[in-house]
Amino acid sequence: MIRLNRFLAHCGVASRRQCDLLIDRGEVSINGKTIRELGFQIDEERDRVYCHGKPVAMQAEKMIMLNKPSGYLVTASDPHGRRTVFDLLIGIRERFFSVGRLDHDTTGLLLLTTNGKLSHRLTHPKYHVRKTYHAVVQGVPTEDELEQLRTGIKLEDGITAPARARVIRKRRGTSWLEIKIFEGRKRQVRRMAEAIGHPVIDLKRTAIDWLTLGKLPVGKWRDLTSEEIKKLKNRVNYQEESS
Repeated sequence: MIRLNRFLAHCGVASRRQCDLLIDRGEVSINGKTIRELGFQIDEERDRVYCHGKPVAMQAEKMIMLNKPSGYLVTASDPHGRRTVFDLLIGIRERFFSVGRLDHDTTGLLLLTTNGKLSHRLTHPKYHVRKTYHAVVQGVPTEDELEQLRTGIKLEDGITAPARARVIRKRRGTSWLEIKIFEGRKRQVRRMAEAIGHPVIDLKRTAIDWLTLGKLPVGKWRDLTSEEIKKLKNRVNYQEESS
């Protein structure tokens, strides 16, 4: 059994809040009967759901990879009218959940999935799914400063979990760092670099666990294959019955 508003949202009809409005206005029916009860539950295998007189069915699970450009927010909508990553998903109607977030100025690999529970697992620190970032920073960190990243940095919201960090390039008073973390705090990599005295100039996420951008152009996206999705699920011990 599943709540009607949740079912409609998972089918891509609208957000859960908007689905509540549709139900309240009497625009949703089940097996020929109009339903106005917001907490109504349905059997998604047996019940026939209609919205505006058209049948609604659960869509196949999807996951996509986006190469996020700078200047886009990772949110469904913005009250100030700023651009969001969903503006880039031309032709997509399903409701997607982001697997973690990238801030406005950070670029690179972003995963989006129609499976909210899978998204949660892939971002939860207990599953240790590492995210790899390449950061251009001011100056060149010493080995002692890198060791601080590797053992944990004290930030205002607590000490970070140990990261993997190394210098991969140096040039004209700046350096390129590769930093791997499995937490997902707000602006975490930027704050960690700031804490050791090397502010970030540019930041890009290049990988999530084994999954990389490959040759995906900036601003473009692609569907993950069924094998890639299966591998991600196995990585976090996700069982289909938990969805």
